[in-house]
Amino acid sequence: MLNETMPGIVGGDAAKLAEANAEVDKFKTRTGVDLHSMDRVVIGIRYTYPTATSTRLETVAIAHGTFDARAVAASVRAAANGKAREEKYRGATITVINVNDDLKLLGLWTMRVNELAICMLDQNSLALGTPANVRAAVDAGKAGRAPADLVSLATRDTSAVIGFGANLTRELLTKLDVGNDTIAKDVGAIRQVYGSVGSTQTDVTVMMVARTDSIDAAKNLGDTVEGLKQLGGIFTMRMAQPRRGLAEAALNNLKITARGNEIEIRTQVTAASLAALIK
Repeated sequence: MLNETMPGIVGGDAAKLAEANAEVDKFKTRTGVDLHSMDRVVIGIRYTYPTATSTRLETVAIAHGTFDARAVAASVRAAANGKAREEKYRGATITVINVNDDLKLLGLWTMRVNELAICMLDQNSLALGTPANVRAAVDAGKAGRAPADLVSLATRDTSAVIGFGANLTRELLTKLDVGNDTIAKDVGAIRQVYGSVGSTQTDVTVMMVARTDSIDAAKNLGDTVEGLKQLGGIFTMRMAQPRRGLAEAALNNLKITARGNEIEIRTQVTAASLAALIK
């Protein structure tokens, strides 16, 4: 991602590549974790419902790469300037630091990081997240891998830069407010979502598949997405450049295909148009 995909997206814009690398360095300075030492990252997401009308995403990152447990621990403590604390949990050591800053994940996506917990799961795996979510990752490691069906869905495209797979529960779907009963019914038929993001030196491709509970539901969902595609042009006209150009290209290249009880949505944009959004 950092050594191949990012340079490909920003192309010859040395300033943007330097800025992205500076954000990676900032992440290391504030957390003690070097993103360059990771060869892949798995993001685990689960939904919680604090109240009857709210939904919260709980996330944890599991990074795989070349790590030295002692060096990581020392680097994290040094970044915390003496403000780190350690917790022992089921044989693992969790280091918790107060970051309280906006950081860019992989130099791209800005996120607010307050309290960050870091734990070596084994000699090649590192967990990052809130203390509660990292403890949950330790628990999951003791119990075994993530559900095999989700792992299979997320890794279908072995050449992808990003792969994902998710279960959509009834509880989650009923809390979605899409503002239209017909659309709500079509979306409510979705049981799983999976897909991937791939890149070359010139293009970025996004593919998403929604698996529904029946063939008829997939056809209806496809018709709904086709209708929304037609309306999309109205909204893109209100956007400012370069966001408008990217949205128009994504819409023009959008292909919707129904296969059995699944609906596939695929699009492609140029790496240059995506690079224009990176600030």
